[in-house]
Amino acid sequence: MSTEDKYKALEEKHRAAEAGGGEEKIAKIHESGRKTARERIRMLLDPKTFVELDKFVVHRSTDFGMERQKILGDGMVTGYGKIDGRLVYVFAQDFTVFGGSLSRANADKIIKVQDLSIKMGAPLIGLNDSGGARIQEGVESLAGYADIFYRNVQASGVVPQISAILGPCAGGAVYSPALTDFIFMTKKTSYMFVTGPDVIKTVTHEEVTKEDLGGAMAHNSKSGVAHFRADDDEQAMMMIRELLSFLPSNNMEDPPVKPCVDSAHREDERLQQLVPADPNKSYDIKEIITSVVDDHNFFEVQPYYAQNIIIGFGRLNGKPVGFVANQPAMLAGVLDIDASVKAARFVRFCDAFNIPLITLADVPGFLPGTDQEFGGIIRQGAKLIYAYAEATVPKITLITRKAYGGAYCVMSSKHLGGDINYSYPNAEIAVMGPDGAVNILYRNKLNEAEKAKAVFDYREAFCTPYKAAGLGYIDEVIYPRETRLKLIQALEMAENKRENAPPKKHGNIPL
Repeated sequence: MSTEDKYKALEEKHRAAEAGGGEEKIAKIHESGRKTARERIRMLLDPKTFVELDKFVVHRSTDFGMERQKILGDGMVTGYGKIDGRLVYVFAQDFTVFGGSLSRANADKIIKVQDLSIKMGAPLIGLNDSGGARIQEGVESLAGYADIFYRNVQASGVVPQISAILGPCAGGAVYSPALTDFIFMTKKTSYMFVTGPDVIKTVTHEEVTKEDLGGAMAHNSKSGVAHFRADDDEQAMMMIRELLSFLPSNNMEDPPVKPCVDSAHREDERLQQLVPADPNKSYDIKEIITSVVDDHNFFEVQPYYAQNIIIGFGRLNGKPVGFVANQPAMLAGVLDIDASVKAARFVRFCDAFNIPLITLADVPGFLPGTDQEFGGIIRQGAKLIYAYAEATVPKITLITRKAYGGAYCVMSSKHLGGDINYSYPNAEIAVMGPDGAVNILYRNKLNEAEKAKAVFDYREAFCTPYKAAGLGYIDEVIYPRETRLKLIQALEMAENKRENAPPKKHGNIPL
């Protein structure tokens, strides 16, 4: 064969690999509102930066006539490229080839980029669109999944791992995404579940649709499994790009700093009146966050789940920070099981990747009720305590109004290692609210007038920030309009923070 013929043969192999399952199957993918694996990668990465690996890999199965069905790439596109000029690794399942099912060969392709991402210290992004394990390969496919899970755990806290669910993801396939840091899903075109509607109907006689069981909204609002919901594949890719702009490439780096033209001294007079004087009136804590962050840009995480707590990323003076904030506009900002777990996982992520934490506290306590107690609110709430106490990144806390009881302790108080703890002048820091306190202190011994005076006296004496400030638990009582400057000053002060935990293999978080 001449050199020219060899080049032509190579060209033909490239064409065959890029064709995947063929035009008919690609058309079906498009009809369903989805993009192909290669189209998704092109949308995700900077133009002309994708370098494909293992393009000509084929499966090694000989059962069920599989030896006669070999397609180059075997339903998996893997490689590396750049997002905003920074190295990332990516794998994308190709649904047009054997329904994107996992073979031993394409598990090895994923494993290769996982290993590279850990060694080179760069994020790994998985674009999932698969029918699950390749049944023709039996335990070899299962072994492939377990090998991937193992590396997900090895990479955890070392490099950011992001999963996008862009089609079906069922059975054992859901556990690799579940082990990663963030999960994106697309509206009406993606779903994930361990057992599908047919199995559920057979075993428990419940009737449920795929969408209700494992669709994007089910996992974004009910289960908390997913973190983001996109309208379509393209929006999901853009959201992944934005998320990565806040994250370092690995745990040894600081998050990327962006040039900032938004003055650190910018004040917002609206904040002076935003928090109502009446402790029973609600307001939107996101208004404070969007007021103080650079360019008013707040990237919320899990916006549909446990809405009584807000988490997400922003920048202060060009530097990424993670926000955790009680939301008075939802359940009065109370802490419950879902909110505790949502915030705890986010705190641990930020700590693992050197992202400072800003906590805005306005919390009346933990949600009462048998559902909460039987659901383990003690253990679940302890996760948030553990996460904050364990975190060694700079921790800046601002009490905007209420901080009652154990919930005061939990929300990154000075006692859990808060570096700078601020308060607004109208904050109420106490064991409980004045009405409850007076009822316990006086045991119904007062008439209405006496009770009203006792409530007023208790509020004046104890429901202020000055008792805590007098003890050094609050470092400074600040004017709300100065919030942005005060947060930036605290972060600058704490940027070289060093804190060493006692030597240990790892702690035992109350899971």
